[in-house]
Amino acid sequence: MLLLWLLLACSTATWGQQRGNRISNAPVKRRPNVLLIASDDLNNHIGTFGHQLVKTPNLDRLAKRGVRFRRAYCQFPWCSPSRSSMLTGLRPDSVKIYDLQTHFRTTVPNVVTLPQLFKQHGYFTARVGKIYHYSVPGGIGTNGLDDTLSWHTVRNPKGRDKAEEHLLTNLTPKMGLGSALAWLAADGTDDEQTDGMVATEAIKLLAQTRQEADRPFFLAVGFYRPHCPYIAPKKYFDLYPPDKIQLPPRDPDMSDVPPDAYLPGFNWSFPDSTKRKILQAYYASITFMDAQLGRVLDALEQSGEADNTIIAFWSDHGYLLSEHDQWEKNSLFEESARMPLLIAAPGERGNGKVSSRTVELLDVYPTLVDWCGLPAPGHLMGRSLRPLLRNPQADWNYPAITQINRKGSTMGYSIRTERWRYTVWLNGQGAEELYDHQTDPREYTNLAGNPDHKAKKDELRQTLYKLNPSLLKPQISQK
Repeated sequence: MLLLWLLLACSTATWGQQRGNRISNAPVKRRPNVLLIASDDLNNHIGTFGHQLVKTPNLDRLAKRGVRFRRAYCQFPWCSPSRSSMLTGLRPDSVKIYDLQTHFRTTVPNVVTLPQLFKQHGYFTARVGKIYHYSVPGGIGTNGLDDTLSWHTVRNPKGRDKAEEHLLTNLTPKMGLGSALAWLAADGTDDEQTDGMVATEAIKLLAQTRQEADRPFFLAVGFYRPHCPYIAPKKYFDLYPPDKIQLPPRDPDMSDVPPDAYLPGFNWSFPDSTKRKILQAYYASITFMDAQLGRVLDALEQSGEADNTIIAFWSDHGYLLSEHDQWEKNSLFEESARMPLLIAAPGERGNGKVSSRTVELLDVYPTLVDWCGLPAPGHLMGRSLRPLLRNPQADWNYPAITQINRKGSTMGYSIRTERWRYTVWLNGQGAEELYDHQTDPREYTNLAGNPDHKAKKDELRQTLYKLNPSLLKPQISQK
């Protein structure tokens, strides 16, 4: 009997190895699945992130399962540079993407991306919608700047929102639609819109993964909303009567802020009644996107894989809604640099809690790799957030760095700790900003020229240089 048992054990082991060889020699059957969900241009202050009016029941439900990172920051508050950084694991100055046209394979051709790494280790990888950059709305329905090395299969839906762009109310007709303040309360159903179709295709892909029973999945779902133009079915607009919408407060004084802090051409002035209509459309687009997220989460539950799937929900950056007299992104102010980040890892004690630690979008790549037990590439510049998934208030003494460029030559760098933001502009003058978020959470008072805060400013500047060895030190005024 003992001999028979040994023969059976050896036979089973050999069969398992052969089966593993068929899928890249990786024992992936028991590895967790990954569901990576992106929302485009989503402000950090909405729904579960603190807004009292905006309805996001599905983000709220996801937050109850995971950890909400209250201080999460992008590396570059613009779509392609941000996504290229996050998905390659490289800071913008290493991936060298600063615009919306250049593909990262032309600057770092051999880099292993986040989904590519999972693909190399036996995962079934699939994308639907916008994960890598492509223009909205112009690129909807195309591959845009996608990366063919990352996926086994992709889906690029295009809904009636593309066909009805002529119906938009457009306050900024001289801007391209990808930057315009424009909206449409659309006729028809959710599933006729592009984001509704994204959810439908994601549900189909989840069903397909059940047929890939011998390997886990890495499914990336990219929603387009609330990116402008703000388009959602009328029922979502009805949730936000303009007279119920509270406007952000206006800056009391901006005379101490360097000119480079403001993005030229995006300081539009409108009557308060018009601002409320813009916010109505933006909020409607958020709640519409949230409803599609709910459909995907429902499908995951129904698939039976929810208990073995780590979910990461993120946006590529934040969004200004008239704060600092600015709209949209491309700014180093808090509202633009801070983005939503939720990670739900099954079985962790931090589920349903909020972390106040300062983290970066760059940390998502090493976190997912760490959680799923894959070898981390040596080029990764972020850190695994696994300690914070276990204990959201664990010691974590790492700042976040965000950068932006102006006029193609002036680069601004901002370092954010739990209390402070320091920004320097490499414009030949070394213009600086310093904000104390303990007393000034809206960044109204620039303390960079205050001698009482010189020691803190110098400390943050040196930390910024230490974390960016290639950063050219500008001439800093000592006044």
